[in-house]
Amino acid sequence: MMKTIQCVISLFCMLYGLHIGAQNPDDVPIKTEKSAESVYLLKGAGGNIGVSVGEDGVIVIDDQFAPLTEKIVAAIKTLSDAPLRFLVNTHWHGDHTGGNANMTEKGATIMAHDNVRKRLAETPNRDGSERPKEALPVITFNDELSIHINGETVFIYHAEHAHTDGDAILYFTESNVLHTGDTYFHARYPYIDLDSGGSIDGYINAAKMSLSVINDDTKIIPGHGEVSNKKEYHDFLKMLVAIREAVHTEIKKGKTEEEVANNAALTQMYDDLGYSWNFISSDKFRRTVYKSLKN
Repeated sequence: MMKTIQCVISLFCMLYGLHIGAQNPDDVPIKTEKSAESVYLLKGAGGNIGVSVGEDGVIVIDDQFAPLTEKIVAAIKTLSDAPLRFLVNTHWHGDHTGGNANMTEKGATIMAHDNVRKRLAETPNRDGSERPKEALPVITFNDELSIHINGETVFIYHAEHAHTDGDAILYFTESNVLHTGDTYFHARYPYIDLDSGGSIDGYINAAKMSLSVINDDTKIIPGHGEVSNKKEYHDFLKMLVAIREAVHTEIKKGKTEEEVANNAALTQMYDDLGYSWNFISSDKFRRTVYKSLKN
């Protein structure tokens, strides 16, 4: 099982084109985009980073890869000179947590779901080494948590068995910004990590839960992709439900995993919209949904 998890993470990073070990960090720009008066999106190589700035300090959501930390911190400094106070990991994957130890050294207190700490502590790096304690969350939660900072409440809630078993979604109540982590891949098929406790039903429930919190004016920072809105997120949910039901129907007919994976008609509408990308092709997504429903 451990080898399987390591291979999945390695493949995930490589086929994203995000494996920094094969890149020169100097060639990766960190782009800053304003989402609200005090909330920003940072894009580099890995999951989308959220940043909240204000008189109480800086909150960072996810931190990509360790070699990019200095560039990420430099980009944050262009937004605020306030101290770095909190780092929230939305889940445990390396393209969202790779800079944890560095960010701790910069003064951040890491927060995450209980299962994120557990997986980071128990799963070795690809070279077999253990993560240092500085890379582990020191504040964890089971269901939900609130941070009162920079003039607003940041509501953090757990999405159970969605992308993984430790997903956190953050809603900035005054800024009206939602950071979904990898429970939302904008305009593309999502990666559901079954080996880390993810599931299609949990993923659907995560989207439903998030949509119940936001309104038409909410800015949504997805785990990957461009800033989105409620309508686009709802369309994403419709895609998930439609494919889940199509695959479930095939399972009830007695179809095998290979038959479902090879049946392009089940996802044709979304294939035509360009939802396939990198290593999450439509056949692999159909296979993932099949496996999730059969478990």
